[in-house]
Amino acid sequence: MLEAVPESWRVALGPVLALPECARLDEWLRTEEGEGRMIYPPREHRLRAFELTPLDAVKVVILGQDPYHGPGQAHGLAFSVPEGVRIPPSLVNIYKELESDLGVPRRAHGNLEHWARQGVLLLNASLTVEAGKAGSHAKCGWDAITDAAVAAAAARAEPSVFILWGNHARKKALRVPELANNGTHLVLASPHPSPLSAYGGFFGSKPFSQANAFLDANGRGAIEW
Repeated sequence: MLEAVPESWRVALGPVLALPECARLDEWLRTEEGEGRMIYPPREHRLRAFELTPLDAVKVVILGQDPYHGPGQAHGLAFSVPEGVRIPPSLVNIYKELESDLGVPRRAHGNLEHWARQGVLLLNASLTVEAGKAGSHAKCGWDAITDAAVAAAAARAEPSVFILWGNHARKKALRVPELANNGTHLVLASPHPSPLSAYGGFFGSKPFSQANAFLDANGRGAIEW
């Protein structure tokens, strides 16, 4: 797996990827696929978040839980789907909040690559999932890798924004000491944008304007959401 990690992330992720647990994860995924189980996203997209957002370019980190588990949905970026795929309910609500917050019209597609290319790391806690089984790879070894990625972003001296939607994202961030102890970064936490919780505090939380104000104030440049 290490050989597939983009160069900018190799120093940060190399030590954890060299652990036996990560070798077992890679072998387990190959076995699952070899036995005919459908795993999303396809292998070539599993590290897409790292490919589109180099470590030294990270301005914002948005944490998701695991990839979408329907056909054609997952392509390696949290909350994002390829163009032509129906926009999932959580992303519909993200777009609603973005329109309310910054006046950005809702897009006709759910592809968030334009965020990722500007320095928004769209990272799921687990980078794979079995088709039709949400959360099925949550305890298969991905957390060690994605925790290391969040820690690497938090350890940088450049001020960044960490957007934590829902309890799962908040719990993951608590495992990163730099977020608890380093006042360099802005941490924005709110309920998850899913239809089950969006009206409990996600709507009206204004994460996009707050993130841009912080980035501008620290000379890092706003995101064109």
